[in-house]
Amino acid sequence: MLAPIFPPLLRHRAVMRFQVRMRKLITFFVTGFLLAADLSAQAVAPPSVSGGLAQMLLGLGGVLALLVGSLWLLKKLTAPRGAAAGLMRVVAATAVGGRERVVIVEVGSTWLVLGVAPGHVSALAEIPRQPVSEPPSGAAAPPVPGWLQPLMKRR
Repeated sequence: MLAPIFPPLLRHRAVMRFQVRMRKLITFFVTGFLLAADLSAQAVAPPSVSGGLAQMLLGLGGVLALLVGSLWLLKKLTAPRGAAAGLMRVVAATAVGGRERVVIVEVGSTWLVLGVAPGHVSALAEIPRQPVSEPPSGAAAPPVPGWLQPLMKRR
């Protein structure tokens, strides 16, 4: 009967009940932690070097595992999926300055030539897609520069 007349009053009562339950739950956990800390403080043994070293190494391993796991998760979350994964690809890129690059991006059947600088991307040209010449798999390594050959022969 009170519900249609006083809905704010009922919401207030529900919030109060929730707050009381949360206080009881927090009190329960804090009491448990304090009891566990008291019991562990009573049974404290003299510190040992090997125990401290093992604890430090386990902590380091845990931090490294957490770091690797978060990096893996970040890579999985930022990877393009579905149709967007194959929509664009970088065909070629070359540096033209300290922080400037010219990049060819394939979008569908078109290549976009882009100038990329810190904080700025400019469209330089738009050309139709061209066949890409793949380097031969058995390609020899580039020749050793002349100034490096005498140094290698000394060894």
